[in-house]
Amino acid sequence: MRLFSFSSIVKRSALGLGLLAAACPLPARQPALKPAQAMAQRTPVAATPLPANVKLALAQAHVPAQALSVLIAPLPASAQPALSLVTARLHHRAQDSVNPASVMKLITTYAGLSLLGPDFTWRNRVYVDGTVNQGVLQGDLIVRGSGDPKLVLERVQALIAQIQAAGVREVRGDIVLDRSVFDIQPREPGSFDDDALRPYNAAPDGLLVNFKSLIYSFTPDVSAGLVRVTSEPPIAGLSVPATVPLTAGPCNDWRSGLRGQFGSPTQVQFGGSFSAQCGPKTWPVAYAAPEQFAPRVIQAMWLAAGGRLSGSVREGLVPARAKLLTETASLPLSDIVADINKFSNNVMAQQLFLSLSSQADQPARFDASKQKLLQWWQTHLPDQPAPVFENGSGLSRHERSSAAALTRLLQLAASGPHAQVFQNSLGLAGVDGTVARLKDRNPNAAAIGQAWLKTGSLRDVISLAGYVQGDSGQRYTLVAIVNHANANAARPALDHLLEWTVHDQLPHPLPATIKP
Repeated sequence: MRLFSFSSIVKRSALGLGLLAAACPLPARQPALKPAQAMAQRTPVAATPLPANVKLALAQAHVPAQALSVLIAPLPASAQPALSLVTARLHHRAQDSVNPASVMKLITTYAGLSLLGPDFTWRNRVYVDGTVNQGVLQGDLIVRGSGDPKLVLERVQALIAQIQAAGVREVRGDIVLDRSVFDIQPREPGSFDDDALRPYNAAPDGLLVNFKSLIYSFTPDVSAGLVRVTSEPPIAGLSVPATVPLTAGPCNDWRSGLRGQFGSPTQVQFGGSFSAQCGPKTWPVAYAAPEQFAPRVIQAMWLAAGGRLSGSVREGLVPARAKLLTETASLPLSDIVADINKFSNNVMAQQLFLSLSSQADQPARFDASKQKLLQWWQTHLPDQPAPVFENGSGLSRHERSSAAALTRLLQLAASGPHAQVFQNSLGLAGVDGTVARLKDRNPNAAAIGQAWLKTGSLRDVISLAGYVQGDSGQRYTLVAIVNHANANAARPALDHLLEWTVHDQLPHPLPATIKP
């Protein structure tokens, strides 16, 4: 069986397989500021001039300089008492509170590493409510979700195999899905941007199966004069056309040409055609009825694995009398944060955010996670105003931080015990993650392979943050955020800032603080 996976959603639809950042030693941790130092840090400092090509790029995008917040500072090789704008290489509106978009994930992921540890795992547990004899369960099989951010199809298949190996191959009752580890209010999938079919709009879930999304594949068969259509994962009750008409014209906007209709949970339709010139394509789409996704997929996969079921797959809770049959661990948090930051996975970030407040005796809630993260911030970064949190992913119109606060976070992370795991979670410029596209925009960019970065983008926000290796050997933190209606047209300005950071042109080369 060919399975749908995180790689299918993200890498096949947007990015190629890339390389991980190399291991690099980082400086020692900085002590927290005293109150007087914190007050001094919030005192406004005159901005430094923006590079000429940055100003030109902003003007060409019709974005005023006032819409840009930027701070580029040397990463200290030893502990320092505070962030000082006086010693920054470039700063402009660095203390303004702005919407950072997905750069907000840096806070969630580093706080998660700090609070939970890189080896933390979520435990998915399976219970039986009844007796088991010769592979037959007379009663219900209960799967209790843990908030696992990456319960993709390969891992669901492995869990089903584990259940059957533990002695249950036929369920003469129901398969019950327990999502109660999270206590969250239902929301409309399209409530953020009126585009409910975008996989990035998937809502968090105590039992999140494959991000509640399907992927449709289109393969031209010229000899047969048609296009073959397949979909994954297997999902009970969904009908998908096996073929669509083949045309010979230019590829152009192939998705619009297919005229796909995905609004029904039982019937997908394609009213258009597909050009042979497009070659094979994939199209990830969120399922129309997200609350039905896990039950339908688990039913289909249980039956496909040779399991038998007399009842249905439904939601419910683990009864006190149920007995643990088996359990399995998620991927470690170090792997989870890499997926979150490299590929900017919103729902995985929200799963981690919620998990910060999960306890054995009570479910996780957004408000509790906000308080947990604020307490963490006040303990570790008291010199900077606390961010405004909503869901920790940056997929928000309300979340706020500043370039200065994010710079302090990067400094803290670089000097902390999880520095290498955190750096490895960032995209390597021009190589992998969302910053792989830099090579497409500028194949000769000096930053390729020399910067570890997180990107952010909303319709009115574009942002970039991370670590940059300068030509001199000095290492820098870079945070740049644009909040403006034309923000996405200002991407060249951020590319110029990145190149300017690499070409630091210091008069005397400094000892390298990392090994590239």
